[in-house]
Amino acid sequence: MNYPSGIKKSYNKVISYGNRGMTLEEDINVTNEYYLTHNIASIYKKPTPIGIVKVDYKSGTIKEAYFKTPSTTDYNGIYKGKYIDFEAKETMVNSFPLANIHEHQIKHLDTISKMGGIGFLIVRFVKLEETYILTNDKLQSFLKNNTRKSIPLEYFKKEGFKLELKFNPRLNYINIIDRILEGELHE
Repeated sequence: MNYPSGIKKSYNKVISYGNRGMTLEEDINVTNEYYLTHNIASIYKKPTPIGIVKVDYKSGTIKEAYFKTPSTTDYNGIYKGKYIDFEAKETMVNSFPLANIHEHQIKHLDTISKMGGIGFLIVRFVKLEETYILTNDKLQSFLKNNTRKSIPLEYFKKEGFKLELKFNPRLNYINIIDRILEGELHE
């Protein structure tokens, strides 16, 4: 670029707009906000229940706290009259380590499904910039039929559903829920 004073500047920096630095949680929160403002679904991040021990009332700061009970899953809400409940996880490797999800969360997702709700995992493979939904029935099937300590990426590709990052909604997982509700997929 030529400026009037004769100074020449050039920029050769390549900018990647892939994930734009957003985490899975941020992507889901933005998506849920879109769903709510467009009257599509009402789905929220669940707060982790904590017990407060010490508070500095002058600054309004919690100084000491503890987790009251283990949290169930990250998100829940309602869509087309159906209860939705899911856990969101990121992994830096090309498999999903089962150590990343607790036994009580797996049982919770199964309970949700048995009671007629829709339970699932959303897993992002960070290095690949790929995100998948794995329905509860596919999760339970893997756990029942495998002794592995992780779910391979190939299982997600075969049995899960890839979610593409878009502008709005950012991570449209409702289209998969629609397919479950239409009976096209088993939850």
